[in-house]
Parts: sequence; C-alpha cells; structure tokens
Amino acid sequence: MKTRNTFYLSAELQTKLDRLAASKNLPRTTIIEAAVSSFLSPDAEDTKEAAFTRRLDKMSRQINRLERDMHITLDTLALFIQFWLTTTAPLSSELYAEAKAKGQQRFEGFIAALGKRLQQGKHFKDEIPEDKNSKT
Repeated sequence: MKTRNTFYLSAELQTKLDRLAASKNLPRTTIIEAAVSSFLSPDAEDTKEAAFTRRLDKMSRQINRLERDMHITLDTLALFIQFWLTTTAPLSSELYAEAKAKGQQRFEGFIAALGKRLQQGKHFKDEIPEDKNSKT
C-alpha cells in the first residue's frame, strides 16, 4: 500500500526530476521513491565509507611509493657525490678548459641517452627490487 505525500521542490530540482523521468521513461514517483530509499538506507553510509577507505588506502600506497622513490633518489645522489668527490682530483688551469669541453660533450651524450631511455618507457626505479616487507 502506498501513502500520498505532499512536498515542495525547488524549480531547479523539479526541472532535473522531470528531465530524468523523461529520459529514463519512468514515473517521477519511482525516481523519488528510489532516491528517498537510497537516502534512508543504512547501507548508503557504509558504502560511502568503504569507498572513502579504499581511496585513502590507495593514496597511502601511492605516498609510500613516492617516499620510497625519493629515498632511492637521495641515496643515489649522495653516493654519486661521495664517489665523485673521492675520485676527482683538482685540475690545473691549463687542463681546465679541455676538461670543461670534454665534460660538456659527455653531458650532451648523457642527455641523449636519458631522452632515448625515457622515450622507450624505461625507468631506473623499475630495475630496483621492491621491498618484500612493504605493501605499497
């Protein structure tokens, strides 16, 4: 048995309801019943909370991966700087210009190799094994 209800809708909401009813070829009563039922359903809040929790979990995993990648980057840079400072001897002023030109040539080769690698979709971080204890 259905009971009759009287309520008021804003003009904008009434227009939206009319359009939806026309597009779905359904009576407005059916749409209003479904909307009220959904609103009053105790599962609606649980569903929203579960979806929100899934999104938060995904974001946490992404942040953990970013943090891991940042640590790898910092450790790599620190190791390189330590190695470079340990193995590079100071140059005399006569050799500096030649070394600078050679360094520029090597840097251009590095940039070309990096560009080629990135175009191929290869990333150094993909070569580093994942932490077995991490659930990222």
